[in-house]
Amino acid sequence: MKDPVDQIPQLVCKLYAIVGQLEAQFSGRKFTLDGHLVGSIGEVLAADRYDLNLLPASAKTHDARAQDGRLVQIKATQVRSVSLRSEPEHLIVLRLDSTGGAEEIFNGPGHLAWRHAGRLQKNGQCSISVSKLTELMAGVPADARLQTVSGGPC
Repeated sequence: MKDPVDQIPQLVCKLYAIVGQLEAQFSGRKFTLDGHLVGSIGEVLAADRYDLNLLPASAKTHDARAQDGRLVQIKATQVRSVSLRSEPEHLIVLRLDSTGGAEEIFNGPGHLAWRHAGRLQKNGQCSISVSKLTELMAGVPADARLQTVSGGPC
């Protein structure tokens, strides 16, 4: 039986095709895939890629536990930033694309991102740009990163 995570790229392509149809039919309106959908896609891709055990949905601060016991927050984005509500122990940030793939933007100690995030907003979140995360990632040593265990779709 095929691993369900292997089907994500094909299913995401279908979602983007539907978005394209909606945007063509309703000129001037954007039908972006965001919120819970993008977050959940990122979580299952990261869980497969890094052999993480997902915590119950909507768990506070962290989304998964790594095999070495580290608690991990997983963020997925299609835009230029991600938002954090609190300082995670470890942070994985993936950028999703329209082919169902995901590029690793950040994989390191959560305090690095938290320290460089912007001011706390009214919604209780701090934002950090993808470009800043990429810059921070360059300084994260290999032994501070979660290692990939699958060559899955991300």
